[in-house]
Amino acid sequence: MLIKCVAIFAFLMVITLFNIVFERRAVSWMQQRVGPNRVGPNGSLQSLADGIKLMLKEDIIPKAADKAVFVIAPVISATGAFLAFAVIPIGPEVSIFGEKTVLQVTDTPIAVLFILAASSAAIYGIVLAGWSSGSTYPLLGGLRSTAQMISYELAMALSFVGVFLYAGSMSTSEIVAAQSDLWYGIALLPSFIVFVIAMVGETNRPPFDLPEAEGELVGGFHTEYSSIKFALFFLGEYIALTTVSALAVTLFLGGWQAPWPLGGPIWPGANENWWPVLWFMGKLLCFIFLFIWLRGTLPRMRYDQFMALGWKVLIPVSIGWILLIATIQALRNEGHDVQNIVLVAAGVLAALLLLTWVWEVVRAKPEEDEPEPVAEFDPFAGGYPVPPMPGQVPVTTSGAGLRSSTGFEPERGELDG
Repeated sequence: MLIKCVAIFAFLMVITLFNIVFERRAVSWMQQRVGPNRVGPNGSLQSLADGIKLMLKEDIIPKAADKAVFVIAPVISATGAFLAFAVIPIGPEVSIFGEKTVLQVTDTPIAVLFILAASSAAIYGIVLAGWSSGSTYPLLGGLRSTAQMISYELAMALSFVGVFLYAGSMSTSEIVAAQSDLWYGIALLPSFIVFVIAMVGETNRPPFDLPEAEGELVGGFHTEYSSIKFALFFLGEYIALTTVSALAVTLFLGGWQAPWPLGGPIWPGANENWWPVLWFMGKLLCFIFLFIWLRGTLPRMRYDQFMALGWKVLIPVSIGWILLIATIQALRNEGHDVQNIVLVAAGVLAALLLLTWVWEVVRAKPEEDEPEPVAEFDPFAGGYPVPPMPGQVPVTTSGAGLRSSTGFEPERGELDG
């Protein structure tokens, strides 16, 4: 158990250093510019140098800050991210120094709920940091983080319900074992899509990085932080990135099981010994690249758009999908033909989505206003030429009495030309 705890801690620290360099290199490649290329081979040690630099910077605590909470907040943020990885299964049972053990620190019947609790505790660090700084912009960042946590934590939890109904358990190891025939990312595609969107909002990553939006909040909740405390927030964000990616792999992509057809007829031993760690790491890196891809592609959303997406789209879709899954499971338990049920349910769902889309289009169509009568005026009515006001059309005449739209009367010789 001690070896596994130390290994998980070391893995999260090393993959954080890797993710920072990986993100900077990938984004620079997307934007056609030079990324880190000075420290280490091809800039591979740049994140380590940045971490050392942050530790050597001056540590500042604002005079108006609540010092105790100000110091504890970054520790809470980093610790919550570490705890969530404790119940993620990385591989099957293996032999370590002659002892048989599962590649998982621990497992409980409610492991997924433990992950939700740990991730929520990590966000409390952001909220407390914004409140304790004694400054306006960090406070606004903390308030945004609170709303974000409530909105997207709820959507994320609802996306798990379909997995629980299919697997019949909240244990992460049993959920992985239940996906030996079909990954839930395929069988429960709407839940998977909702979870992917919610996990981006949960980790404050672009385009949902509103609590630290430098465009309007300077730096958000960590504006007043420096040195090691700022490094802890940075560490917590990237560990949370790894944790939610590992959770997505565990719940929806078969966990450590080899992708089809490697785990089937091609290689029967693909899910034995240490090979599953390779499959797990491959899937994990794919999700991490998805986060990086979003950051290099999408602009930050407006706050009202962000809240509308969570409350008006993700949560209603999740609730409707849960009702559909529960109905299908109940009918299956009574011995009905599930295939026909799924087809009918898919048709009804498609029809409802179509009607919703039509309703939104009709409601968003601007009403055609009746054209207002155009007011005519004589620019020389007061004896002096006056330019027209918006919506007014000057009176024009032909021949010698012709006047231009600016109100000036042309000379008689100019008309002959």
